[in-house]
Amino acid sequence: MSANGTSAIEIKNLNVHYGDKLAVENVSLSVHSRKITAFIGPSGCGKSTVLRSINRMNDLIPGAKVDGEIMFQGSNLYAPNVDPVEVRRRIGMVFQKPNPFPKSIYDNVAYGPRLLGVRKKSVLDDIVENSLQQAALWDECSLDLKRSGLALSGGQQQRLCIARALAVEPEVILMDEPASALDPISTRSIEDLMKELVKHYTIVIVTHNMQQAQRVSDYTAFFSIRKSEDLYASRRWGVLVECDTTERIFHHPTQQETEDYIGGRFG
Repeated sequence: MSANGTSAIEIKNLNVHYGDKLAVENVSLSVHSRKITAFIGPSGCGKSTVLRSINRMNDLIPGAKVDGEIMFQGSNLYAPNVDPVEVRRRIGMVFQKPNPFPKSIYDNVAYGPRLLGVRKKSVLDDIVENSLQQAALWDECSLDLKRSGLALSGGQQQRLCIARALAVEPEVILMDEPASALDPISTRSIEDLMKELVKHYTIVIVTHNMQQAQRVSDYTAFFSIRKSEDLYASRRWGVLVECDTTERIFHHPTQQETEDYIGGRFG
């Protein structure tokens, strides 16, 4: 992985269509290595679409088409010879709603390594322990790893999903509103966890909570909506308005649209 202060991912002229509908237009931005980058903006502005493009999750949506480049360690992730499964191993994802498998805590975390061919129990044991430690869940469940992941609280389930993502040794972690379904105490634990994980991983988070973006992120990208009316239909699509350090976006944005959104005068 590249050193602090350098780009882990470069998005260049990204356009995403779902069928004949334009979802995101001409997005270009850098994701800095071992920093937290937050995507903010109103509903429907393309935050999650751009996030899912980074690890090719949009490939799984019928009719989705992605144009442009997403560069990761010198390679375009959308080049013909790139395996999307390997992309998703190296760029993991945590979803809005905790989605543990209906398996034990142990088997949830061991699932990915087993798919990658790890069979030796002692190796799996180490991976499970290390991943749960990193996700700040080991102390709470180490004595009962056979318990179903579904029996955990919402906050614990989300940390289990983070541990599951970490178990395959990704380099980047994408988080799509990871705390929106959680209570304030669990939300704070996820935020604290992100601050620990960013010491070792690059993190991109989509959030509707601007206070959360201010609390956890180093960089913030503000997305907004463009509209077009014609004789036959009304069209809406997302654009990137600006991306900068979180301090500048929230206190000294260069675009009036950003200032209006952050000030509650828009969206």
